[in-house]
Parts: sequence; structure tokens; C-alpha cells
Amino acid sequence: MTEQKPEVKGFYDPKTGSAQYVVSDPDTKKAAIIDPVWDYDEKAGQVCTPNADEILKYVQDAGLEVVWILDTHPHADHFSAAQYLKSKLGAPTAIGEHVVKVQKLWKDIYNLPDDFPTDGSQWDHLFKDGDTFEIGSLPVRVMFSPGHTLASITYVVGDAAFVHDTLMMPDSGTSRADFPGGSARDLYRSIQRLLELPDETRVFVGHDYGRGGRKPQWETTIGETKRNNIHLRDNPSEDDYVRIRNARDAELPLPHLMLEALQINIRGGRTPKPESNGVSYLKIPLNQFSGTSDVCDNPQTITD
Repeated sequence: MTEQKPEVKGFYDPKTGSAQYVVSDPDTKKAAIIDPVWDYDEKAGQVCTPNADEILKYVQDAGLEVVWILDTHPHADHFSAAQYLKSKLGAPTAIGEHVVKVQKLWKDIYNLPDDFPTDGSQWDHLFKDGDTFEIGSLPVRVMFSPGHTLASITYVVGDAAFVHDTLMMPDSGTSRADFPGGSARDLYRSIQRLLELPDETRVFVGHDYGRGGRKPQWETTIGETKRNNIHLRDNPSEDDYVRIRNARDAELPLPHLMLEALQINIRGGRTPKPESNGVSYLKIPLNQFSGTSDVCDNPQTITD
């Protein structure tokens, strides 16, 4: 799998700290888009497409044919642009098969109607662990990588691994595991599988926040991760890692778009069905999650 070297173009969204990718086969010009961002202005309640349109322009200018639009998991900090890009490019969408567990979990949290489908049918294809496919002549292998979410997967494309919210850049460690359905223990085990990839494997992460004021970065290697990742370089035991990860997660605020993003992303990048006035609405469950600030020491709900 590591003998072939795809071209990888990263696109960074500073608002969410997200990295999006176009991975392409230099020989055939076939390509896949991975984890595209659908922009959202939460103050105005507007969805727009500057990130996705930048990707479209790159694809057109480079003469690429997009054959897959891929998500690694249902994101908690941005909306997926998979459906918008499918409407422009016609390529099938895909995600990991365990997205159905995330759909069922968040269906309950949002109290969605009984007829909301939780079978993954919002995507064209659901990948299983170990599945293989091609992007042109590039071999792709799917690795189930739970921990950050119940459904997270990694795409290994030639010598490149798209890990999104498992590993981060070495100076930032690893990704959080405190969302509903997350597990630091599962994340540790997923990371151990990733570390079995060859040291020269290029690793493309899903987020970076410019730690210490440096410019955002999103590419490292398995070897560099083993040597320098602040959560892994001392080869912690599973229990030690879980302790470190849980302690760090307890200090983190929830992503400010989580409650908005998940109800878009469990729909595969679609807004809820319009209501009788033709307008789509997002639901925010009140007092279901604990914050990390002192704004709401005593949450209240007052009803009629």
C-alpha cells in the first residue's frame, strides 16, 4: 500500500481549524475529496460554500475527475459539504458503517421523529474495516479507528493516511475522546493500529490550531509521531494514556458548533426537511451537556 505516492492538496479552514483534502492519482487524474467543510455563519443562521468552492476550483484547474467524496466520521465542529460537492460533481459519498450507531445516539439526543432513518442511507456507501477500493490506480484501505467517535475511520491511500480526529500534529498530541460515544481507551487502541503502519507513511490530520503561535500544519509521518508526539513518545501504557486523555478532555470546552453540526452531519451533510413555511430549522437540546466555564453554574429550564 505504501509503494504508490498520491498527490495531496490540503485546504485549511481557520474558523474551525479543519484540514480538508483532495487526494489524487498523478497517472489517471482520478481524485477523492476527504472531509470537506460546509461553511456556517451561526449568527445569521446561514450556510454557504467558500471552502467547498475553493476545492471545486482546484479540482477544475488541476483537471481532476473526482470519483469519491469521503468523510472520516460525523464531525462535531463543522458541517460536511459532501452533499453540496456531490451536487456539483456527481461523485458518490461514503463514510464508515458504524455511522449508524452515531445516528441512533443523536436521534435520541435530538428527539428526532421515528421515521428518521438510522441505517446510513444518507450516504451512497458505508465502508467496513479492511475494505479496499481504488482512486484511479491508487489502492485505498479502510481502517476502523473509533475513540473520538463511534464511527471514525482512516483512509490509507498509497503512502498517505488520512486519520482526521485520532492523531494530531506531534506538538499537539492526540484528539479528544469525550463526545457522546467517545472512548479514550478505544482511541488508544486505534492509535496503536495506526502506529503499525510503516514509519515513512505520511499522516494527514484533521485539525490544527497553530500551537504556540506557529502557522497551522497538517502533515506529519508515522515515524515522527512515534518519536515526538507529546502523548505517545514515552510509549505510555493504555491505562496511562487513558488517564492523560481524560484529564485533558475534562479541561476542554465543547466545540461551539457541536449541537448544530451533528444534526447536519448525521444527515450526510443535509439540512433538516423544511417545515410548513419552507424553512429548515436546527434544534438545540437545552441543559443536556455540561460546560467548562462558570457562565451557567445552575442551569435552569422554565416552561409554561
